[in-house]
Amino acid sequence: MLVLLTASLLQNLSADELADRVLPLRERAAITNRLLEERLDIVVPMVMRRAGVDAWVLIAREYNEDPVLRTMLPATWLNARRRTVIMFIDHGPERGVERMAVARYAVGDLFPGVWHPESQPDQYARIAQILDEYDPQKIALNFSDTYALADGLTYSEQRDFSAALPARLRERIVSSEPVAVGWLETRTESEMAVYRDVMEIAHGIISEGFSGEVVKPGITSISDLEWWFRQRVNDLGMQTWFHTGIEVERSDRSLSDIANNNLDPEILYRGDHVHIDFGISYLNLQTDTQQNAYILREGESDVPAELKLALQKGNELQDILTENFQVGRTGNDILRRTREQAIERGIGPIIYTHPIGLHGHAAGTTIGMWDKQEGVPGSGDYAMQANTAYSIELTALVDIPGWSNKPMRMKLEEDGFYDGQDFEYVAPRQTEYHIIRPAD
Repeated sequence: MLVLLTASLLQNLSADELADRVLPLRERAAITNRLLEERLDIVVPMVMRRAGVDAWVLIAREYNEDPVLRTMLPATWLNARRRTVIMFIDHGPERGVERMAVARYAVGDLFPGVWHPESQPDQYARIAQILDEYDPQKIALNFSDTYALADGLTYSEQRDFSAALPARLRERIVSSEPVAVGWLETRTESEMAVYRDVMEIAHGIISEGFSGEVVKPGITSISDLEWWFRQRVNDLGMQTWFHTGIEVERSDRSLSDIANNNLDPEILYRGDHVHIDFGISYLNLQTDTQQNAYILREGESDVPAELKLALQKGNELQDILTENFQVGRTGNDILRRTREQAIERGIGPIIYTHPIGLHGHAAGTTIGMWDKQEGVPGSGDYAMQANTAYSIELTALVDIPGWSNKPMRMKLEEDGFYDGQDFEYVAPRQTEYHIIRPAD
């Protein structure tokens, strides 16, 4: 049902080719609705049964949507309507999981309406009637101490829902955390096929921006380049889920030149190592990528050897991390193992890897934060599951005396998929620098 990805070859796409890859809204809607229906058919029964939950109730009002419920709305539903209540009832393997909307409106073709206010004006009374009839043993609601994305039920909705239930059912209310997180973190085969295309578009935009046509040494500022990327995504008809970040690492030579010549350090110059943190939102999937470029000096035709070595060490740290992936192993355990092994190999590791998919910083197994290298309480204690995706985000501190007296911070981030046995990047990771060849 869920399979290992095969790597696709990443091509440097031209501006026109990038634009051609981005679909019109109506075609996007057909894809996202197909993926959503498949996820509801496959993922929901799996995560409910894994958690031992036989009823899952999601409640939201317009403009105050539960984050999980929002991921279940069809493409023509941009928000909840009035009070939207969707329910899943597990009738067992033969009958399967029934979906319904206890709301004024059916939710597209995915959740048929089962409440008629003309005959039963009280929406919560109707919800209670349905649950009383099915008599579930565990009724899951979206509240969680650990995951914000699984904590979308508001105080007033929980209060009114609980008050409407018979006493015996009220005692069966449980947190939906394992169900909600399972829903959010699990990727299907069809999603991953689409994810490859999304990721290649993101990589193509990075390649376009890291070029002499966009970067003019001595003129282009860090802020100019950040806004170029954001505007480019907008012009292509997509969105970013965070503002693009551009950072520069400079050799001791470059720092001295800038200081001695009273140059603006916010401008990009020849000899700069340029780092990007960039993500797009497309087809309901998020990307999160950090890659690196080098602006050639006069007379140079390639990246300095010491920078290539730093990138190799960064790739080595990525490999150490992903080789420690194992179903059932917590993020904190993976973090500890990775750091110990990297230090043994002479790499200074800073690991801050997170799940990705329907959200950028998604729910699931967290493997470190930049300021929590000893472990992350809560989400770091969550055990890794199969068929999940991660942003392999980290910094390798590498000593390269030919560049600087300080360790170089090789920052990398690439998205990948773990099927329970093997890890593979959604699109090929960066193993070579982007080379910015100034047009002048």
